[in-house]
Amino acid sequence: MRIGIVCPYSWDVPGGVQFHVRDLAEHLIRQGHTVSVLAPADDDTPLPPYAVSAGRAVPVPYNGSVARLNFGFLSAARVRRWVHEGDFDVLHVHEPAAPSLALLTCWAARGPIVATFHTSNPRSRAMAAAYPILQPALEKISARIAVSEYARRTLVEHLGGDAVVIPNGVDVEFFASAEPKAEWQGRTIGFIGRIDEPRKGLPVLMRALPAVLAEHPDARLLVAGRGDEKEAVADLPAAMRGRVEFLGMISDEDKARLLRSVDLYVAPNTGGESFGIILVEAMSAGAPVLASDLDAFAQVLDGGAAGELFPNEDAEALAAAANRLLADPGRLAELRERGSSHVRRFDWSTVGADVLAVYETVTDGAGAVAPDERAGLLGRLGFARD
Repeated sequence: MRIGIVCPYSWDVPGGVQFHVRDLAEHLIRQGHTVSVLAPADDDTPLPPYAVSAGRAVPVPYNGSVARLNFGFLSAARVRRWVHEGDFDVLHVHEPAAPSLALLTCWAARGPIVATFHTSNPRSRAMAAAYPILQPALEKISARIAVSEYARRTLVEHLGGDAVVIPNGVDVEFFASAEPKAEWQGRTIGFIGRIDEPRKGLPVLMRALPAVLAEHPDARLLVAGRGDEKEAVADLPAAMRGRVEFLGMISDEDKARLLRSVDLYVAPNTGGESFGIILVEAMSAGAPVLASDLDAFAQVLDGGAAGELFPNEDAEALAAAANRLLADPGRLAELRERGSSHVRRFDWSTVGADVLAVYETVTDGAGAVAPDERAGLLGRLGFARD
């Protein structure tokens, strides 16, 4: 099958959607399909052989963050050329409700389109207001996927229709087989995310850290991600700042090794999360997880069975939970075991097969399915209707 995938966000800025698109493309290629990915990218960004640059992205406020998107007349021309030259059996666009390459692709495409919606933002006035503009493009979508129930609700509430829920995928074995790094072991707490993006929650973790270090003075916090390191520790007592080690941007291999090394992974995110891929990666690596009780995080952690939850933005509760876990090796081992078992449902062997089934449905039709089953299938996939 010839598959075209459109990533709306700049390829050179790490993010969950970019990783999802990359991993999906590579999984499909391993399965023998021909895949091309169109994404914004700076001129000097190294791209894998299956990726095509649509030009430089510009920062746009979106969903409580700043997204680097590509949109405009020049971008539209590049999209049309890529679609024409690719002669794809199916196009898979991500976040078509954003002003991005995905929306331009919907306008340009003529064949089957699958769309994945990642955003979870039930109070999005902008999305609701933009619906009349988006409607002609969205009506061309053949099937819709949401990465979580919360992303599906956003879609239903603001854009209508429905979607089948297929979570983000992870190569579980890649994380499970990583070698721990000695210097990252020994009563360590891990955090991975953009340091200067408040919704990733590092300020909440920093407010909790003094209480953790008071009870566990030998503990360390390892922080991986880009941002202002001095500002991040500015409110910590000077004597404690040495217990925070900033690793900067790290490779995928080092991310896996970090998650394999830490005693506890903390996800203190405060909102705007529709899934929580880092939680899946941490569980894959066998890291016990402590996360804020966002709806999406609770769903990924099986309601708290595969990882512990604390009240969102409550630094005291975070500290109390971290102290309790760090003092209880038995509970940490239990979380490792439960997380490692639970995470198998997110492996690409399962997720990729589900996505491919959607592709095959929109390209082949549902002729082999009984009429009553066909209607139910179309409804679950959120098919556009004439």
